[in-house]
Amino acid sequence: MTLPVLWDKIEKQEGRMQSAVPQAPGNKIRNRERKMMLEAYRAVLEGGEGEITEKKSRFIATVRPVESEDEALAFIEEMRKKYWDARHNCFVYSVGLNREYTRCSDDGEPSGTAGRPMLDVILGEDLYNVAVVVTRYFGGVLLGTGGLVRAYSQAVQEGLKASRVIEKKHGISLKVTIDYGGIGKIQYIAGERKIPILNSEYTDKVVLELMVPADEAEPVQKAITEGTNGRARMEKTGDSYFAVLDGEVYTFRS
Repeated sequence: MTLPVLWDKIEKQEGRMQSAVPQAPGNKIRNRERKMMLEAYRAVLEGGEGEITEKKSRFIATVRPVESEDEALAFIEEMRKKYWDARHNCFVYSVGLNREYTRCSDDGEPSGTAGRPMLDVILGEDLYNVAVVVTRYFGGVLLGTGGLVRAYSQAVQEGLKASRVIEKKHGISLKVTIDYGGIGKIQYIAGERKIPILNSEYTDKVVLELMVPADEAEPVQKAITEGTNGRARMEKTGDSYFAVLDGEVYTFRS
C-alpha cells in the first residue's frame, strides 16, 4: 500500500522526536472522499506480545488496538512505565480510516532504524487503528543500521503473530420478516452467500436480522424477493462494521 506522504516533517512531542505522516496537500481532500467509509479493512481484535533476541538484545513488541490518538498515547505511556528500565521504547500508531493520526518514534535509536521500519510493517499488513511499542533491552553488542531495521521489523511481526487480526467489513443490518413457508429459502440464501444471521424471532411469523456486506445489499435483497415470490418484508435498520472469526460474529460501530 502506498500513501501520499511527506517524510521531511518532524514533530517533537514530550521531548522525543516523532516522525509524522501527513497527507500531501494535493491529495488530502481526495483521499478523505475515497476512504471515509472503507468497504473493508484489516484491524487488530485483540493485541498480543512477541519477543525476539538479537545479539543479546531483547526486543519485546506489544500490540494494542486503539480508536483514538489519545488512546494510542496513553498506551505508549503505559508501556514506558512498565518497561521503565529499558534502553528504548520505540513506537508506531496509525489511527483513523484515512490514517489521520499516524506517528512513529525511534526513541533514541539512530534515525530511521526503528520507528519507520515498524511503520512499514503496519502499512505492509494494511492495518488500521493499531499501536505497537517495541521495547529494547540492550545486550551490549551494537547491531548496526541494517541489524536494527531487521530486529525492529521482526519484533513487530512477532507481536502481530501473537495478536488476533481480523477483516472488518462495512455491513447493513437487514431485518427480514417472512412466513414459515419462506424461512428455508432465506436461510439457504444466507448460507450460500455466507451472510451472518445475528438474531431470529419466531412468533406467528419469522423475523431474522441479517448482517449483509454493504456492497452486496442490493443483490441480496433482490435474491430474497425473488426467492420468496415477494412475500418477505425487508427493512434496513442500520449499518456498522462486522467481522467473522472462528464462527463468531463481531460487530463494531461505523
